[in-house]
This record gives sequence, structure tokens and C-alpha cells, in this order.
Amino acid sequence: MKIIAWISALILCSSALHAEIIETKLSLPNKLGSAVLYHDSTASKSGPAVVVVHEWWGLNDYARGRAKQLAEAGYPAIAVDMYGTGKSTEHPKDAMSFMNAALAEPEKMNARFDAALAILRKQPHVSANKLYAIGYCFGGAVVLNQARRGLDLAGVASFHGSLGTEAKAEPNTVKAKILVATGGADPMVPPAQVGAFVEEMSTAGVDLQLLSFPGVVHSFTNPSSTAIGEKTKMPLAYNANADKVSWAALMAMLAE
Repeated sequence: MKIIAWISALILCSSALHAEIIETKLSLPNKLGSAVLYHDSTASKSGPAVVVVHEWWGLNDYARGRAKQLAEAGYPAIAVDMYGTGKSTEHPKDAMSFMNAALAEPEKMNARFDAALAILRKQPHVSANKLYAIGYCFGGAVVLNQARRGLDLAGVASFHGSLGTEAKAEPNTVKAKILVATGGADPMVPPAQVGAFVEEMSTAGVDLQLLSFPGVVHSFTNPSSTAIGEKTKMPLAYNANADKVSWAALMAMLAE
């Protein structure tokens, strides 16, 4: 088994070295906003593809970088702007304002996600039954809600995202496998919220993988979060181990 794992790793590395990643800026239909698509122009086989939803800061370099990283790993990815107008910031007050405005229009957020998913589905070398969604912070909550809607998603991954909801998943409606990575010391996602989410998913019969990292706070996958946390006095900090382990779990989900 170890030999097979090493061979698979070598194949992936070789593919990444020869990848030619194309970035395409797109406008969503009906003036819903924008998105950025990443794919490998040298790809020859069909497989999974991923919708990426940003943190509450907006569709910034970090979210686009994660989408590009997915494309480099062989998975076409579209980073969708859930704020619709290219807003991004490093100021918490602005981020809160942007996020609350988006949350006030859930139908529009769903329409943006649906539009991005439709674009992804039409791309060459994308398997229609292997569509995934991942999100960070605010984006984590967004993609979990897409799973709760019962969309035809193979899997959904939330990284340091809010787990609470006013519309809990109904039994047998969630089609996606769920991966949640959360910080054990994240005050924005307290233990009570994690416990309630696990109970919700269990009641709904969802295939859930939960990763909780002891002592880790919010935004642990974003290398710039430590500096932002220090500047804004918020409980934000990068954690290399949590980032590595949670990303590996995502790669394992996509490879299934």
C-alpha cells in the first residue's frame, strides 16, 4: 500500500510540474457578479471540480490562490464572489458590513452559487457527478448551506466556518459528504455550536468527517491571518499543522 501511495504522489507531482494553469475572469449571468475560473489546459481526463467561496474579507488573493492550488492539483476550480461587486477588505467593520449585506439576500447568494456551479459543470474534463464546494470562514457557512439545500454535490468542505443555521438539514436531503475543519479554541465557532452541528448532521443521516484542532483559533488556514489578528486584536492566527492536515483531508475527499 505504501508503494502505491508513493507512486500516486509521484504522478501528482509530475502532473503539477507540467500543468499550465489558465485564469479566466467571468461575469455571472443576470448581473449577479463575478467569478474566476482556474483550469489546467493540459488536462486530458475528466474528474472532480470545485466551487470555492471566500472568507468574510471578500474574494481576495487568498481565495483565488486556493482555487489555483486546486487546479494545480488537477481539479478545475471556480472562485465565486459572494458579494457580487468585487468588494474586499482587511478591516473587520467593512467585512462585517459586506457579509451582513450578503446574508440579507440569501436567494441572491444561492443564485450566485448556482451560476458558478453551472459554469463549472460545463467545463471540459469535469465530471458532472463529482462537483464539490469548499469555503473559508463566511464561505464555510455558505457551502454548508448549499449542502443543506440538497444540491447535487459530491462533497462539501468547511474550513473554520460557522456551523450554525436557522434552517437545519432535513433527514435524507443532504447528498454531499461533509468535511468540517475547525479550531478547538475558536471563539467564533464555540464547542456548543460544534456539538449542535454534529447532532444536526447525525439526525439528517449525513456522512460527516469532523476535524477539531486543539488550541487552534480562527482562520488557521490563511498565512496572513496572524498579522491581521495582531493588527485588529481579533482571535485569528495561522496554524501550519491544522492547515496541512485539513488540506490533506480535502485532497483525500476529492480523490475518492
